[in-house]
Amino acid sequence: MTAALIRRSVVVGAALAYAVLLRPRLLTWGATRTEAMAALPGDDIVRARWRTTRAITISATAADIWPWLVQMGFGRAGWYSYDWLERLAGAGDFAEGGSARSVLPQFQALAVGDTVPLSPVGGMTAAVVDPPRALVLRMGMSVLTGAPARVEDRAILDWTWAFVVVPVGSRSSRLFVRARADYRPRAIGLLIPLLLEPVHLLMERAMLLGVRRRVQGAPW
Repeated sequence: MTAALIRRSVVVGAALAYAVLLRPRLLTWGATRTEAMAALPGDDIVRARWRTTRAITISATAADIWPWLVQMGFGRAGWYSYDWLERLAGAGDFAEGGSARSVLPQFQALAVGDTVPLSPVGGMTAAVVDPPRALVLRMGMSVLTGAPARVEDRAILDWTWAFVVVPVGSRSSRLFVRARADYRPRAIGLLIPLLLEPVHLLMERAMLLGVRRRVQGAPW
């Protein structure tokens, strides 16, 4: 067996191991297999060619968690993630400078059809607002610019972002975050694992931990 063939076999084996063993865990960080497969609000909005479900346990009621979810957004309370990365992308302008460390009364009213900004060029539409249980946002966006999609755009990502709180005790809840996406052209599906998934995991995991830290009043 030649050295080139050995290297090729190693690369193929590593890719298969990632696809079969590691990737499913990254797409469902914090969620059990049953939770990842369960139906959640917003699942019927777009066809899912790509989906992630992540979760975290928070020692608080749904009513305690909801105010932190409903105020999220660019120019609002932020995303409770890595603010420096948001700023690097030009989307880090938040009401308190960085992601809010308190509940902001001015951002507590949200209705179906309202826009939750992602960046200066566009935002997501509130598709489901069911306090204190579910918030589902939707956006059709240009893959190239991040702006709202237009009919003439050749590369489009139509996706939903669902935040669902499920009580698991008198003072404990599970917070689920599910992303579902359809896209065109189909070739985008080849790029998502390479370009989108690593950053999405990094930011969303930090968001879940950031929400829990704020709700539970952990020291900074």
